[in-house]
Amino acid sequence: MKRKLLNFIICTFLIISFTIIPSAYTIKASLKKEQITNVLNIYDKGWLEERNGIKILFINGSHYEMGYQHGSLLKYECLENLRAFLYYSEQMGYSLEKLLKIWDEMKDNVTQDYIDELHGLADGIEVSFDKVAAFYASLNSLGILNCFGFVAWDLATQSNKLIHARSFDLPFFITDPVTGKYAHENCVLIVRKPDNDYASIQFSIALLLNGGGGINEKGIAVGGQLSWSKDQKLDGFPLIIKEQIVQDKASTANEAINLLTTNRTVGVNFIISDSNNNIGYAIETTANHTYVGTWNNSVESNYPFWSIDHVVRRTNFFIEPEIASTQRNRYHPGGFIGLLKLILTLFQKNNKVFTPNHMFAIWRNYKCMSKEIEKQWGILNLDNTMSMLRNVYNGKTDILLAIMVRFGKGYGFLESWNQWVACPETGDIMISFANDEKYASRNLVHHFNLFELLES
Repeated sequence: MKRKLLNFIICTFLIISFTIIPSAYTIKASLKKEQITNVLNIYDKGWLEERNGIKILFINGSHYEMGYQHGSLLKYECLENLRAFLYYSEQMGYSLEKLLKIWDEMKDNVTQDYIDELHGLADGIEVSFDKVAAFYASLNSLGILNCFGFVAWDLATQSNKLIHARSFDLPFFITDPVTGKYAHENCVLIVRKPDNDYASIQFSIALLLNGGGGINEKGIAVGGQLSWSKDQKLDGFPLIIKEQIVQDKASTANEAINLLTTNRTVGVNFIISDSNNNIGYAIETTANHTYVGTWNNSVESNYPFWSIDHVVRRTNFFIEPEIASTQRNRYHPGGFIGLLKLILTLFQKNNKVFTPNHMFAIWRNYKCMSKEIEKQWGILNLDNTMSMLRNVYNGKTDILLAIMVRFGKGYGFLESWNQWVACPETGDIMISFANDEKYASRNLVHHFNLFELLES
């Protein structure tokens, strides 16, 4: 009797085991399959193409999904750029720990959708979120975005249509210590289609949401230039994220201006253009100061600066006097005194860290570019605007600027990572990217159309 009972218990146990264990395995396998499917769905929404040697990244969906697509489709390029910038930051005195402290000051002001996007980037690359956050903190901290941008419209252009031009400039030798690859080699054109926001085009590098600017489907274009100031703080949006918010959210210049002039942090100049209303604006911001003006605002004509009819332009210094005083003691950034200060700076230790003594070089670029714009005024089109931008950057219009280009390597001065000229109304774009040896200003020019890319 006992033996029969024991046999019954064993049989019952075996029946239950063979019933439950497969069921549990099936549930586990089903969950695993569902998780993989979700990842594949995120991945399938985005894709990577190459046209004439230019990588074009198409990303779609929620912010997390776009971040994940970006990170996974350009995984190795993102890893190279992450290592390159964190290594460069450490050389410049910003350790990972220091950058994370800066991020801690910023993060509470960053909206959840962009936090999600950075998490998506980290997951796609398969690195910790902290490293991606440190990367974005570094861009606000190093003061290395030495860019130039301008907008011309109405009487200033051949067609009266608005033209927006920009050069994205950083030190040319930001290098991945593992592979030896330069960060600017990982250039990419990003076609971005958020679920609930406006689609846009970004001229960038892997890991970076945008290269300091871009154009959205509503004809709003933006470009920003860091402009060092004593009046700054860190508890706000990182510059790159703020510019992305404008392209994701703004359908008018006024909306863009409101977004750029709230939650201010470090010193920045912006150029905003609105092709629907055919107008451009210059914006200067520090933690406690704001200036917004177009070409005929009296600020644009404060000596030694001067206005150009239906043109606004900016580089890495302020023009509005009160804001300029937060940056430099001497309002005029040029002249013999400015040149002498620049020369003396070259003999100082850590001379690649920005100081107001670098102003003369930046001023010379502003002056040369302005003179060339005046020469082409009234006949500006995409072709001659791109040629003009390249000629100035290559030192072909001014001997002194050519000398500074030659001896200014490593500062980011006129070291173009990409240069683009666009007519947002027609969608026509001319773009050049740097490669391992050549600045963008010396490399091939490619043609794209905003609306054709957005339809892809």
